[in-house]
Amino acid sequence: MKKIFVINGPNLDMLGVREPNIYGKTTLADIRKQTEKVAEEEGYAVEFSQYNGEGEIVEALHRAYTEAAAVIINAAAYTHYSYAIADGVKMLSCPVVELHISNVFAREDFRHGSVISPYASAVICGAGAFGYSLAVHAAAHKLKNA
Repeated sequence: MKKIFVINGPNLDMLGVREPNIYGKTTLADIRKQTEKVAEEEGYAVEFSQYNGEGEIVEALHRAYTEAAAVIINAAAYTHYSYAIADGVKMLSCPVVELHISNVFAREDFRHGSVISPYASAVICGAGAFGYSLAVHAAAHKLKNA
């Protein structure tokens, strides 16, 4: 079965307890279950991961280069300044959906920019944990219409 890689960045392992007024009370484990369910309905397996380190995310993108049908990436704070992650996304030929749980444009100014967006096929922000389901649907749609 073809795989969608879902790569999560720093501090997302703390969802459910970290700033619930911004990120909600849903845990990353809850998100993983829902993401796997939606992906299965779309005909895809999921490789779901979370890393607090920038280099680990880059390594996951390297694996995605040969193993993924599509990538969903929530790079968290790295979104705004990690050229290493942006370069990793840029090398991918598969669809890439950049994802943010919160509406980054309604937050601090430094969160308004993304070094990843220029290389993403789609960007989803502000839909909360449901954004992961939307991202799976978007990736599957891109794959079906490629």
